[in-house]
Amino acid sequence: MDFAKRYQYDGAGKFSLKDCPTCDLSEFHKKSEAAGDIARNIKKLSVMQDMLYAQTKHAILIVFQALDAAGKDSTIKHVMSGINPQGCHVVSFKTPSAEELDHDYMWRINKNLPARGHIGIFNRSHYEEVLITRVHPEFVLAEKIPGIDSVNVIGKDFWEDRFEDIRNYEKYLSRNGFTIIKFFLHVSKDEQKKRFLKRINMKEKNWKLSASDMKERALWDEYQQAFEDAIAHTSTEKNPWYIVPADKKWFMRLAVSEIINERMEKLDLHYPTVPYEQVQELEQIKGKLLDEK
Repeated sequence: MDFAKRYQYDGAGKFSLKDCPTCDLSEFHKKSEAAGDIARNIKKLSVMQDMLYAQTKHAILIVFQALDAAGKDSTIKHVMSGINPQGCHVVSFKTPSAEELDHDYMWRINKNLPARGHIGIFNRSHYEEVLITRVHPEFVLAEKIPGIDSVNVIGKDFWEDRFEDIRNYEKYLSRNGFTIIKFFLHVSKDEQKKRFLKRINMKEKNWKLSASDMKERALWDEYQQAFEDAIAHTSTEKNPWYIVPADKKWFMRLAVSEIINERMEKLDLHYPTVPYEQVQELEQIKGKLLDEK
């Protein structure tokens, strides 16, 4: 199954989030049927990361966006379990700090971009600036943007400008060797309810739920619209979005691991060729080592 093609939206045609499934098991019927494929994908990703690190030419930026309880943390933990920590870092973007608010909204993103040869994973990202701020436009006022001194002046043009900024920013990154893989983990409202109840019923998960989470759940429709608009306006052929069904975590992990591997396979990753002079030098070193008593 071509997961990338199935769940990709590249900006062509009209986009509607309601047309995207939250549960789509395809030819799989249960978790055990996908376990082998997931394990192989994790191993394959580990091999490609090693070549990526050695080549120091490309950088991979993986973006995860989703509503609460969609499974961002567990997917990152599971899919990237075979990755060498030296060549990968995960950044979780929360409420901007006072220092971050003193800069443009891309400042903290730039600070955390992966170096060439590395994989960077954003748990939430610059897209928060067209998602949570879209639902709560009052948050924009804290960014101290000239002329934006009231939510009444934050209209359609403001958001379209931000969408344009993001498209141009990602285009710039792509031109400089970044492969950007953007996932929206699409969970249903009923499934979120089940997971919230599980967090309440299991004491070890109580810390993962708060009253503020319920307040955001009450704004479900507003968030769905914000995600739909963000995906529709920032998907391009070069930097598409992948809208992955998230009601079954095991299937979501399979789809995410397949898509990451598919994208990385297109980079012609390989180990660097050592110059002839260095090969000769290595042979001399080998000889000295073998001669040691």
